[in-house]
Amino acid sequence: MKNDGQLSRRQILAAAGFIGLAALTGCGSGGEDTKDLSKKRTGAMKNYRAGQQFTATEPLTFTVLHNDNPVYPMKKSWLFWKELSRRTGVTLDATPVPLSDYEKKRSLLIGAGDAPLLIPKTYPGAETAFVSSGAILPVSEYTDLMPNFREKVKRWNLQPEIDSLRQSDGRYYLLPGLHEKVRQQYSLAFRTDVLDQHGLTLPTTWDEVYTTLKALREEYPDRYPLTDRWSTNTPFPAGALFQYLGQAHGVRAGWSYLNTTWDATAEKFVFTGATDAFRQVVEYLRTLVAEKLMDPESFTQTDEEAVRKLLGEKSFAISANAQELVQNYRYNLQRQVKGAGIEMVPVPLGPAGEVVMGGGRLENGMMISSKALERDDFVALMQFVDWLWYSDAGQEFCKWGVENTTFTRSGGAGYRLQPGISLMGSDPGAPKDLQKDFGFFNGVFTYGGSWALVSSSFSPDEKRFTDAMAAREELPTDPPHPLRAEEQEQATLWDTPLKDHVTQNALRFVLGKRPLSEWDDYVKELKAKNMDRLIELHNQAYERFQKENA
Repeated sequence: MKNDGQLSRRQILAAAGFIGLAALTGCGSGGEDTKDLSKKRTGAMKNYRAGQQFTATEPLTFTVLHNDNPVYPMKKSWLFWKELSRRTGVTLDATPVPLSDYEKKRSLLIGAGDAPLLIPKTYPGAETAFVSSGAILPVSEYTDLMPNFREKVKRWNLQPEIDSLRQSDGRYYLLPGLHEKVRQQYSLAFRTDVLDQHGLTLPTTWDEVYTTLKALREEYPDRYPLTDRWSTNTPFPAGALFQYLGQAHGVRAGWSYLNTTWDATAEKFVFTGATDAFRQVVEYLRTLVAEKLMDPESFTQTDEEAVRKLLGEKSFAISANAQELVQNYRYNLQRQVKGAGIEMVPVPLGPAGEVVMGGGRLENGMMISSKALERDDFVALMQFVDWLWYSDAGQEFCKWGVENTTFTRSGGAGYRLQPGISLMGSDPGAPKDLQKDFGFFNGVFTYGGSWALVSSSFSPDEKRFTDAMAAREELPTDPPHPLRAEEQEQATLWDTPLKDHVTQNALRFVLGKRPLSEWDDYVKELKAKNMDRLIELHNQAYERFQKENA
């Protein structure tokens, strides 16, 4: 984000579209002026406002789909459920679904009309498939019932990001997690003791990453300096590495890859996998593999195999996030290698400069079944969702639990777990775990929030990393270009084969199974798979939106 508070030209251009949309839709606040909700207020509070504790005026029960994480399987005995009912008067009837099967099961339940009322853990874009059927609620029409949500959108200037969720009817169907600041989580980690031993320093640019890896290869010619992970059970091998390397080139790659990219200079959408920036990402990784600076098995091996190589000193660098850095890499290295050290660097800089990808302040969020609107307690349901997922008190409760039971306050915005309670390995000898035994810090309920709350669980490593990344400029989100239902259906048919072709050939190029001299042939293959028609569809939608909201 810019430190001087000035808008970039791209942000100003995008804002023009958002202003027009706001005039058309009233910023999504037009619920009750067109719909009579007077008979749907059972259990609802009168004059409910931001910052107020929601408590239903009579006991209510709402169903919720629960993404069941194997790290902390759902228990009916969790304090979370009991305390939630005590505070709000609401009992949640949860349907647990294994994490590995969540998206498929969610689709089946919605398609069959059997979905619970509340459908969390839905990432932006995933809701589009359910819009045309009318199975999910156009939540933008009812945010007037959600004062905490609206207050955070306004205070954190999130309206442009929210508007990016709108469908062709001008409404949005997902209540996303809201972040005050962008949170970057992944980057490279290096063995600092090995670097020190050979007079090397932590790299700050991708050019320096190359020279550092090259120096390590010269010192250890029988080893690959970099071996990587996050390649199995993911559509994009080495998805984390591709993602943050792409960020340094100003292009979405890896986990964040999308077929469409907004070209601010040309003021139109282009196909991501055919851009010069995406090619530069591929070429960089091809160089690392070709010069044996990166283990070619990085793109096929399991996480366990990659970490085992790091711990066995067969490699000295690996992709990391703060949790893996502390609990896995450093903890196990120091048990095995005397004096071992490992640090995660801020994402190395590349051609795009000191930036982070835009759109990072929206997280997975909530769909609501359209059946909720048929209920007498609809208004109370919306107030409850607003309090639990969007109020400061609700977010604190979901994350840390009950004061003087699971946590105590430490300083102004600090939190300290009660003795005997651990969180993600913070106290390996503790008899209780905040997630497993109490149900707090559960990904179904804990996401988004103020920077103070989000960073309250950071380790010192993560705090240093995120503070460094927060100082960078956030690239703006793509301008609105909602597709009509028939366009979305056609785009979906083209989108997946194109993405698969990009993924497969990026890997072939990187591993040298296809020479980069065939890049033009690869682009022709994309054209044969309707690349140009897909981009034309998105550009037509963008132009239509501009005209309709001029």
